[in-house]
Amino acid sequence: MNNWFEVKVKYEKIDERGAAKKVTEPYVLDAMTFTEAEARAIQELHPYLNGEFIISNIARANYSELFPFDDGDRWFKCKIAYVSIDEEKGTEKRKATYVLVQANDVKHAWENLTKSMESYMGDYEVNSIQETAIMDVFPYSADNIASAPTAASPAIGEKVEVAEETEVETEDETAPEEEEAIEETNNEEEKED
Repeated sequence: MNNWFEVKVKYEKIDERGAAKKVTEPYVLDAMTFTEAEARAIQELHPYLNGEFIISNIARANYSELFPFDDGDRWFKCKIAYVSIDEEKGTEKRKATYVLVQANDVKHAWENLTKSMESYMGDYEVNSIQETAIMDVFPYSADNIASAPTAASPAIGEKVEVAEETEVETEDETAPEEEEAIEETNNEEEKED
């Protein structure tokens, strides 16, 4: 099961006239915790955003499914009600859920949602489709797991700076010259005793 988080990122964007303007843009990504959501947002967005940016807000998103389509450039939030029948009472029950669908407009979102729901065997109703301000969605992939950051993330609102990786030498990786010097020191100490 996916844990979707909506992350708001604040940064300076250059508009068509060349003027700098502060903007806040929402992104959706899959993560296990708030800390991981923040770290993944930094990792995913750093290559695309020039200069400094701030993670201004992180909140859980209540999306049960995500339906991406390559031919869409916007994200639409769709409210779906799954219909089931309570056989004891003889009444219909509806369970509402939200899904994200990628499309160009509302009609296209409806078509993409219908295509995605073809494999669903039960009855459902589409209650609403509305365009969101979401800029992009980053689901989990095998690449995300392999390249997950290990350092602590900055706090919400803290400016992000990327540091270079450094290699740390462990005790097991002692150079041969160092081993000889240590051995000589130990031999001299034994002679003095």
